[in-house]
Amino acid sequence: MALIKSISGIRGTIGGQSGEGLTPLDVVKFTAAFGQWLLSRQAQKSGPHTVVIGRDGRLSGPMVSQLVAATLQGLGIDVLDLGLSTTPTVELAVPGEKAIGGIILTASHNPIQWNALKLLNETGEFISATDGEAVLQIADNESFVFAEVRKLGSYRTDNTWLQKHVDAVLALPLVNRNAIANRNFRVVVDAVNSTGGIVVPMLLEALGVEQITKLHCEPTGLFAHNPEPLPENLTDILAVTKRDDKDLGIVVDPDVDRLALICEDGSPFGEEYTLVAVADYVLKQSPGTNKNTVSNLSSTAALRDVTQKHGGQYFASAVGEVNVVEMMKAQNALIGGEGNGGIIFPELHYGRDALVGIALFLSHLATFGKSASILRRTYPSYYISKNKIELTPGIDVDAVLEGIRAKYAKNPVNTIDGVKIEFDKEWVHLRKSNTEPIIRIYCESDTLSTADYLANKIISDIREVIADKK
Repeated sequence: MALIKSISGIRGTIGGQSGEGLTPLDVVKFTAAFGQWLLSRQAQKSGPHTVVIGRDGRLSGPMVSQLVAATLQGLGIDVLDLGLSTTPTVELAVPGEKAIGGIILTASHNPIQWNALKLLNETGEFISATDGEAVLQIADNESFVFAEVRKLGSYRTDNTWLQKHVDAVLALPLVNRNAIANRNFRVVVDAVNSTGGIVVPMLLEALGVEQITKLHCEPTGLFAHNPEPLPENLTDILAVTKRDDKDLGIVVDPDVDRLALICEDGSPFGEEYTLVAVADYVLKQSPGTNKNTVSNLSSTAALRDVTQKHGGQYFASAVGEVNVVEMMKAQNALIGGEGNGGIIFPELHYGRDALVGIALFLSHLATFGKSASILRRTYPSYYISKNKIELTPGIDVDAVLEGIRAKYAKNPVNTIDGVKIEFDKEWVHLRKSNTEPIIRIYCESDTLSTADYLANKIISDIREVIADKK
């Protein structure tokens, strides 16, 4: 069992003992702490106060949702429940409903046994690390006060926000509905049996895509494969896209904030290149001098290259959506995101959003006029080798990272988030995951064999450091 409290929210496996997994007691405790924190920010404002909640299609979703809603009501907070929804939809709904915050019930790409509370402030953005620490302090001290019976919060549902989300995407000037409709795209969608199976076809139909093949689009929560949208987990859609002569395959994770694409020949477009392609389109279509972009330290250098091609400036942030958003605001970035297929387009909202990514990519592909595989070949070719080392209780991660930093002290090293080491044409980034008990190891080069070689070399170095620390 696992329970992880981080900048990404409260994430854990369902069941087990309290404090060791995401049990009902843990759900109530952390929801109460977050609700109390939200109320403390509204101390000078009279009520009523509303919190928006929504969930992905996980089996544990209904149970967790009921616990969250009842706990918030117990604090005197009104609850607006979107039901089956997406992370970006809830992010839009919070300011749209003038709510004081939001909670998304999803463990994103994690397997079926996981769930999580993702916490949003009144702007519909993830709370900061500092705010997260304040919430955890309230939880540790159990310093929450529940409302008396006449002041309990209300509860209502609203199933209109998925359509409102689609409408907001369609209203963006850079979304070229006519060009998309005129291409008569044949598209296959894999939504891993979660809420993307509802909203992605809804968006595609609104964009004028009439030939849609649905693969794993029933939101049963019985994930048909590992929900992380990596090529090794996508054998079904890779085969269908090529066999059935589709123009594009679209894959989203359970909460629809990550987007992976499949070319017409059945090859992955590359999760790292989702942001690169969309940014290329946005930069090309946007007049003016501001061409700034942001991604995190573990994302491909291809975004930097594309940004510079358009006369813009590229900035790298620490890993984590909240860090990317903070950097985007500081640098007034036109677009940003993460190399895991997360597109952040501020004109819509400051959150990773697969729906806006789909609409902008299809606009790009439609106006490009050729196939997805040819579009992919127009971008610089980099390859990232993604690896990880499972952590055990005896490993001092900080000491390991410091040992690697010292070993490569003669190279340019960035330590704002773990350790990133620059080589001539390569880089390697080591960091402790916010969502899993592992050290992530990302290496990039212009050939996959070189990236894999570098990754294996760093893994060997890590094992030596661990052995020396024993």
